[in-house]
Amino acid sequence: MSSFNTGSGQGMPPAVKNIIIINVIMVLAQFALFRTGINLDDTLALHYWTSPDFKWWQLLTHMFMHGSPDNLNLTIEHIFFNMFGLFMFGSMLENIWGTKRFLIFYLICGLGAGFCHMGVLSYEFMSFHHSFLEYQQHPTLTEFTKFLSSHGLSESGQFLRAWAEDPGSPAFSAESIKLLHSFYGQMTDVTMVGASGAIFGVIFAFAYLFPNTEMYLMFIPIPIKAKWMVTGYAVIELFSGVGHIKGDNVAHFAHLGGMLFAFILLTIWKRTNRNDFY
Repeated sequence: MSSFNTGSGQGMPPAVKNIIIINVIMVLAQFALFRTGINLDDTLALHYWTSPDFKWWQLLTHMFMHGSPDNLNLTIEHIFFNMFGLFMFGSMLENIWGTKRFLIFYLICGLGAGFCHMGVLSYEFMSFHHSFLEYQQHPTLTEFTKFLSSHGLSESGQFLRAWAEDPGSPAFSAESIKLLHSFYGQMTDVTMVGASGAIFGVIFAFAYLFPNTEMYLMFIPIPIKAKWMVTGYAVIELFSGVGHIKGDNVAHFAHLGGMLFAFILLTIWKRTNRNDFY
């Protein structure tokens, strides 16, 4: 990802090393237990707070889970890029701050990512619920397609074509209400896994401390300063999160949440402990 030195010759520091080890162990456990019928995502992935499967500890445990036990390629890609980012950027931060401060920072960013993810989901669900109540007053094909479009949803073309052939049918109107109700249930059953929120916080901290460090990103032969790299990441995540791109199941606002909490924590540390900040 870049060509800078990761830690003044001190090697991989303990917190970074142990976080990587724990994440790898958890991935292996995910796949091993899944073969026996146990899905760790049910208890350790972050569920939405209204879900009966939500547990308070998931705000912490979700950041040590990656991918899905039924998709090996996705899981390997997910954990590799997260742990590579942790090694590249986290090692330098831990060597500067010390293990205790870095670990506190990492966990707070991960927790912050989870809270921001929950907050955005709550907003989206309230918006969905309000729109759903309005739709039930006028359940027409035109309003149904508008509803799907505005909330980034899709429905079988066969159903839409059949309804278009008989647009005044109350049976299709009733079926559309059932479908939207099922969509709401699927939305509230969504889960989140991964250390990405914490990693984005770590990357933000690196750019905050070393804004003019030049880096070479993959497939881009031109050096980019760290501050512009992080700015670019933030813009992309915001655009992707707001855009509701079809098929995109990445928790973009969790990434932004990790950055936000990193900024808040770094600002507090800088004001209260100037001599030991960096």
